[in-house]
Amino acid sequence: MGHARYEEIAESLRQAIHGGDFPPGARLPSESALAERWKASRGTVRQAVALLAQEGLIGSRQGARRVVLRGERRQSFEQLNSFAQWAHAMGCEVSSRILDRTTRPATDEEAARLDTGPGGEVLSVLRLRHLDGEPVMVERTVYAHWVAPTVRALPEDCVSIMDSIAERADIVAHHGEHLIDAIAAGAQDARLLLVRRASPLLRQRHVTHTAAGRAIEWTDDRYRAGSVVFNVMNSAAASPLERRAGRDLAG
Repeated sequence: MGHARYEEIAESLRQAIHGGDFPPGARLPSESALAERWKASRGTVRQAVALLAQEGLIGSRQGARRVVLRGERRQSFEQLNSFAQWAHAMGCEVSSRILDRTTRPATDEEAARLDTGPGGEVLSVLRLRHLDGEPVMVERTVYAHWVAPTVRALPEDCVSIMDSIAERADIVAHHGEHLIDAIAAGAQDARLLLVRRASPLLRQRHVTHTAAGRAIEWTDDRYRAGSVVFNVMNSAAASPLERRAGRDLAG
């Protein structure tokens, strides 16, 4: 399946930004100039530019030439993308290593998140994720019993479990809920991420479901401080972001 025209333009601009053609603080050419360069409509160019704004590569202010922002690794919640898909879009080299796979009874919270009975069997996976050769995230994921056989068969260096199970077993994540907070690194996190114990980590927990509403995974991702920025675009009309008290997120 080919990419839409605006996606092709966005990818070319993305590569130009990552390649240093447009350093931080520089302004992109006007929409008219970009439309002329790509022999495309201004509407198509506007879609491409909006995509880069969602990713945090350029400023989101409309009506003026967009400014290239600092080279932060920003992850948007506009679309449900895997870590690997996001990293590749950022121009980063991504690698992963599965450190442990254990079949065990679900905890009460895991059973509730995965819509399984108390004590039902789940597959617990510990994985270390790298960006550009640096350890940036420890991932602890619990997979529902019906997904477990496919995950158990994957190689240790599988870059994206979600992409792989979609290809192998047509298990596709359709929607999810994300909880974000900050925690202190425990002994295992500190060792894997090469930080001091009790260092601050950005934690993202999320549960993903198929289009039919069947729970796939409940995951706890812990990012090393400064390694990633989460980007949420919202408006007064509709917002995907909800702020909740910390005690409501404990678990």
